[in-house]
Amino acid sequence: MEKEKGFESRVQELTDTILESYGGGRVIDRLEMFTQPDHQVIHELLEKCMRLIFPGYFRDYAYRIYNPKNNLSALVEDVAFHLNRQIAIALRDCDAGCPAVESRAEEITAAFLARLPEIRDLVDTDLQAAFDGDPAATGKAEIIIAYPGFYAITVYRLAHALFELKVPLIPRIMTEFAHSRTGIDIHPGASIGRYFFIDHGTGIVIGETTVIGDHVKIYQGVTLGALSTRGGQKLRGLRRHPTIEDNVTIYAGASILGGETVIGHDSVIGSNVFITYPIPADTRVSVRNQELQFKNGQGFVRADAQDENAAWFYVI
Repeated sequence: MEKEKGFESRVQELTDTILESYGGGRVIDRLEMFTQPDHQVIHELLEKCMRLIFPGYFRDYAYRIYNPKNNLSALVEDVAFHLNRQIAIALRDCDAGCPAVESRAEEITAAFLARLPEIRDLVDTDLQAAFDGDPAATGKAEIIIAYPGFYAITVYRLAHALFELKVPLIPRIMTEFAHSRTGIDIHPGASIGRYFFIDHGTGIVIGETTVIGDHVKIYQGVTLGALSTRGGQKLRGLRRHPTIEDNVTIYAGASILGGETVIGHDSVIGSNVFITYPIPADTRVSVRNQELQFKNGQGFVRADAQDENAAWFYVI
C-alpha cells in the first residue's frame, strides 16, 4: 500500500510539472479548444466534396438514395453549413481582430460553391490526361476510383480554390490529408494548368510558388522545390519554386529547383536529373548513359555502355 501511495504522489508531482509547463505563453501552450479548424470535420468535408465532384462514384452509404438530385441538393447545403463554420473559425483564429467574420465566411463559402462547376471542368481535363497518358488504365472509372495521383490532384483543385479566396489553414489541412493518403505533397498555393497527370505518384513534392502549365505529366519521386530554404521566413512571398511550361514530361526521380528555373515548353526531363537553371523549349535532358558491368561465378564478364539510342525514359 505504501509503495502504491508513493507512486501516486510521484504521478501527482509529474502532473503538476506538466501543467506548469503550459504557462509559458508559447503557441504550443494554448489551452483553448475549438478555436481552430477541426481536422476531422475538414476531412469529412473533403469526402463530401468528392461526392459533389463525382456524384456517381462516391456516396454516403448511411443514406438511401431515392432521388439523386434531391440527395445532392441536401449535400450542397451540408457542405455549405459546415464549411462556413470552419472558415469562420479559421478567420477568427488567424486574425482575432477581424471584423464581420461571419459575413466574410458566408461570402467565401458562396464563392467556393460557385466555383465547383469550374473545378469539375478542370478535373475532367485531368481525368482525360490520365486516361490518354496511361496505357494501363482500363477506363476512366478506374482512374476516378483507384488512382492516387488523380485523387491528390482533385483535392489540390478544391484546396487551391480556397487558397485563392484567402482562407487560412483549411487548404493546407486538405492537401496534407491527401499527402498522408497518397504520398503526394502538393502545396495549395501552387498554380497548375489543365490536363495535369501524375503517374504512379508517391514521393512527389510540388512547392507553394510552383507554376505548371497545361498538358504536363510527371512521374513518381519528382521534386519541384526551392533551391534553398536557409533564409526561412525571409523568403515568404518570394518565388522559390520552378516554372514548368506547357507539354512537359518529367520522369521519375527528377529534381527541379529554384524560382528562376524555367523548363521550356515541349521538353522532356529524364529520370534522376538535378536541374537548377533554365532549360530551353523543346529540349530533352537526361543523365549520361551509365556503364553496365556483368559478373558471374567466374568473375568479371564484360562492361557495356547502354545503347545511345536506348530509351532513357520509361513508362511502367
